[in-house]
Amino acid sequence: MLATAIHNFPMQTTESKRTYTVPEISAILRISRSSAYELCKSTAFQVIHVGKSVRVSKKSFDEWLDCINQ
Repeated sequence: MLATAIHNFPMQTTESKRTYTVPEISAILRISRSSAYELCKSTAFQVIHVGKSVRVSKKSFDEWLDCINQ
């Protein structure tokens, strides 16, 4: 039942995503994965730990990125 529910869940577009993964942060900033993890340890934006996974709040990351690009 759970597998069916997961497969029927629509894929998220970039606009509808609420979080980024560390590899996505790495790609966006064009930095190494280890550098992205180090950045996630800072308090620059909101980070959510789900088990061993790290998720970054898209809203807080995008706001942070907008501030440093000005």
